[in-house]
Amino acid sequence: MLSAMSPDGTPIAYSKSGYGPALLLVHGTTANHSRWGPLLPELNELFSTYTMDRRGRGQSGDAPPYAIEREFEDIATVVDAIGEPAFLLGHSFGAVCSLEAALRTDNVEKLILYEPPLQMPLPSDVVPTLEALLRAGKSEEVLVTFLTDVARIPMSDIEVMRSLPAWPLRVGAARTIPREVTFDDHYSFSPGRFASMTTPTLLLLGGESAPPYVEATERVHAALRSSRVVRLPGQRHSAMDTDPELFIRSVCNFLLDDEQTGSRLD
Repeated sequence: MLSAMSPDGTPIAYSKSGYGPALLLVHGTTANHSRWGPLLPELNELFSTYTMDRRGRGQSGDAPPYAIEREFEDIATVVDAIGEPAFLLGHSFGAVCSLEAALRTDNVEKLILYEPPLQMPLPSDVVPTLEALLRAGKSEEVLVTFLTDVARIPMSDIEVMRSLPAWPLRVGAARTIPREVTFDDHYSFSPGRFASMTTPTLLLLGGESAPPYVEATERVHAALRSSRVVRLPGQRHSAMDTDPELFIRSVCNFLLDDEQTGSRLD
């Protein structure tokens, strides 16, 4: 893998495959760059596809104390390291970080955000439960508890995720979950900061996603000057796993279509 040095001195690992315009994929909580593996054969026919390990997982470094702002800088650093204007796609927690990263570099040509989890309501006992499970060495239970109780992903979708090669790596990254679950304690989405942002942006939203994802998508959409929302029928928070063809088609229709029309919630 390649590596870029973030401003705080943390090395951020990323890989490159395929040929065409640059597309950087940013994973969400629990994952690493390998979560995109099943999509790469098709994406690589159209893009130079970059996949990164966010700090604290895979081959990327980490640095205490953790601060979400460092994640924003990491993504902007990788975008700039690509050496040309790039498309940027972030999923879930990675979507929040990608949105903020777009304010920190001039090299994002188009932006795709899949359900950034702004102010997700948490069960009162979920963080102590996650931390207790970690202390007991029950990493897979940490992962499943997060997916069900925080991300609100149904067990049917989790079973699809469990069948994919990235699952053991998700389990291995369980220690990073608590710090991302509580990111709202240290981050507040401020719509006014994006008032002058003109980057064409696609917001992906599962047609059956939980209300907090719908509300967050609407908030981001309202804050951006050049955005549109596309609903993914029958999908929730992980369409890249449960309907990869629909996911890829929606991504490509936006990135490879020069006519950016419509900005309402479909």
